[in-house]
Amino acid sequence: MSRSASRILFAATLALSLVACAAPSGSPRSSGQPAAQSTSSTPQRTLVLAYRTEAASITSRPFVQVDGPSRGPIPIFNATLDGLDERGIGYPYLAEAIPQLNTDTWTVSPDGRMETRYKLRPNLTWHDGTPLSSEDFVFGWRVYATPALGQASSPPIVFMEEVLAPDAQTIVIRWRQPYGEAASLSDEFQPLPRHLLQQPFQELDPSAFVNLPFWSVDYVGLGAYKVERWEPGTFIDARAFDGFVLGKPKIDRLKIAFISDANTALANILAGEVHAVGEFLFGDEQAATLESQWASTQGGTILYAQTVLRVTLAQFRPEYASPAAQLDVRVRRALAHAIDADTANEVLNRGRGLVTSTVTSPNVDFYPEIARVASKHPFNPARAQQTMDGAGFSRGSDGFYRAPDGSAMDFGVWFTSSAKNQQENAVIVDSLRKAGFDASNRVFPSAQTGDGEAMALIAGLQTRGHNKPLLDYTTEQIARPENRWRGSNRGAWSNAAYDRALEAFSVSLERSERIRHIAEMERIFTDELPAIPHWFSPNVTAHVASLKGPVARINPMTTGGTLKIHEWEWRV
Repeated sequence: MSRSASRILFAATLALSLVACAAPSGSPRSSGQPAAQSTSSTPQRTLVLAYRTEAASITSRPFVQVDGPSRGPIPIFNATLDGLDERGIGYPYLAEAIPQLNTDTWTVSPDGRMETRYKLRPNLTWHDGTPLSSEDFVFGWRVYATPALGQASSPPIVFMEEVLAPDAQTIVIRWRQPYGEAASLSDEFQPLPRHLLQQPFQELDPSAFVNLPFWSVDYVGLGAYKVERWEPGTFIDARAFDGFVLGKPKIDRLKIAFISDANTALANILAGEVHAVGEFLFGDEQAATLESQWASTQGGTILYAQTVLRVTLAQFRPEYASPAAQLDVRVRRALAHAIDADTANEVLNRGRGLVTSTVTSPNVDFYPEIARVASKHPFNPARAQQTMDGAGFSRGSDGFYRAPDGSAMDFGVWFTSSAKNQQENAVIVDSLRKAGFDASNRVFPSAQTGDGEAMALIAGLQTRGHNKPLLDYTTEQIARPENRWRGSNRGAWSNAAYDRALEAFSVSLERSERIRHIAEMERIFTDELPAIPHWFSPNVTAHVASLKGPVARINPMTTGGTLKIHEWEWRV
């Protein structure tokens, strides 16, 4: 099942560094340098965007772990058959039209096999000027369907039986089985440039192939901007792509600056040296500062979107789970009752977040069916204590719960390094300690977020964000060596009934039937609690007043941060 397959879970949903060393001239200042209010009223010619971390790869379907649900600047450099707007509504992108069920563009055979057909828009080229051909989609499928590269078992690739190119402009995808999102692939299926990759694909071993410089510093794509210079760890310089399918971007030059520290990014945007800030960098503190600073000057716009589900997940690999008590569902339920999500939302988000006990947003139109079957674990310390007592755990003289054998239990709660995550984790840990759990903050360096193995083998609990949570907890998505640790199911929870419900959802075509399967997944998930849902965070982005065009995404299935960047322009 693809990210777009998860889209119905939310569709029509939710309200439905610059581094300190060797910074080049014109780059935003590094931390430690004072920020002065810009006195120039003339916008810089180069648009400067700040992102929290650097993606190891900027391809739409990377072979390596990338940062965050929005996956950083990836959409800027890529284009796919179809896309999603800020509401999660699909539109034809490289294709002239999206296939429609029960027409000659989307047919279903009696045995369940399907066929979808696309016609490419005319005169499309890669960034290097080479014409885009339907054969590039065939080649892309062959690459991603190669088991040794770790993508073959991931949707939608796993459901594709064959990809054909009857002519240079036509793509035909043959499917092994019914697949409800076969005509809405978004960035889950992309072409690859045969003229650059076919020979190395044939000659190199998988490890060498996925580590080619093509995937990063030498990237050639189809997006609004093309890479001109990539200084690892510092910035990417890019130029508007004249041949972009939706029209040449209105701003000619772009610099993507990697700024891991939110306050450094704040200083730069207040100084006018950064013009827009991407997702997952600013928190509520920076938003409040901008609101205060810009209130009288109308210096810019702050955008909020309740699109990122925050959860605390457990480790289900017995050999790594520490304490082992987290393997007990009763303990996980007690942990859920011990976390004061409402107060945390006020502290962390000024109440702008959406508190939830499910992984489906309470704002979806079909939520009554979810609420009818989902288990609720509201903040209730007395219930937490009752649950722990019933499971054979008791408090020691220090006031913290001990295992039934009397041994101490240290619940390490891990988070990826950032000011916002640190604050969030501190609130969760404090709540747990007050309820009798000996919890402590553990930080995972943001520079290591590309190490899928290390993230998957964290021994304790970990807080994280999701934008496709129901998909992330299937057995198939367990991070393991066989998928190069790319699986999104970090904690390795596995439930056969849950997998069956998701599989049934994936092959269903009728909306009512899909919702029924979603409800079943939620029933299992909220009963077993492989992760404790907290709230949908208000994702904060911002841009200066001289820049026109950025929009906030409403649906978490949309790749955010740079929506419609080709339409952005400087205000006169």
